[in-house]
Amino acid sequence: MYQTNPPRPAQEVLPTMYDLQSEDPEEPGLPDEFHDFQPQLLRETFQAAGYLPDETFIGTDINLYYDSRHHLWYKRPDWFVALGVSQATEQAEMRLSYVVWQESVAPFLVVELLSPGTEAEDLGQTLRELGKPPTKWEVYERILRVPYYVVFDRYANQLRAFKLEGMRYREITQLESGLWFDEIQLRLGVWQGSYQGVEGKWLRWCDETGTWIATLAEQAGQEHQRAEQERQRAEQERQRAEQERQRAEQEHQRAERLAARLRELGEDPTLI
Repeated sequence: MYQTNPPRPAQEVLPTMYDLQSEDPEEPGLPDEFHDFQPQLLRETFQAAGYLPDETFIGTDINLYYDSRHHLWYKRPDWFVALGVSQATEQAEMRLSYVVWQESVAPFLVVELLSPGTEAEDLGQTLRELGKPPTKWEVYERILRVPYYVVFDRYANQLRAFKLEGMRYREITQLESGLWFDEIQLRLGVWQGSYQGVEGKWLRWCDETGTWIATLAEQAGQEHQRAEQERQRAEQERQRAEQERQRAEQEHQRAERLAARLRELGEDPTLI
């Protein structure tokens, strides 16, 4: 009998996803499920004051080319936003990458989501190798001079933020209530909740009052709730109108019976 899969030893235990390599060693930090969902949540809840939605460009896992002298040098932030940069309005105009010397605007904020393979570089703990492109930290801090740089470690649920002051990043230490951006009147914080059906701690935008900005699903739920409330109010108004009609009909019937009784007694009801 032909057998395609030879039997495994009874004691053999197959590796799980935690045992196997999930990233390309040549390009660590390739997206997993979290790297897919988290940028979506940041995109959905980003509403910058002073900028229309089509005046901000949000990049997610897209090549960021930063040096016009070295066309093959790029970084690939997990999430970034550039202010005052128009979005594509036609599918054919959608960017294949973000080229700083064409856009003339560097990102306002870069967010990196820590992975075991990228932690050292994300936190500026690696040195540039001879003959190699600059490190991620060097590009954000010294070349592009990105005003804000945020790193989120989902394994430790730790948010770290850096602000450009002078020529260097300074770490912001008071982040219990999140990181406030005065330029766009938004706060970036760690939210405990369920997104896309997954419970956990997520980076999310909120307003100055601390109210979390609604996701698309939450907006739809709120619209549905408002529509249901309107339907209930309309039904209550209909019921009240029906009750008023019934009361008026009862009053009319009582008046008719009284008039008939008066006529039986020889009285003219119109004279009473």
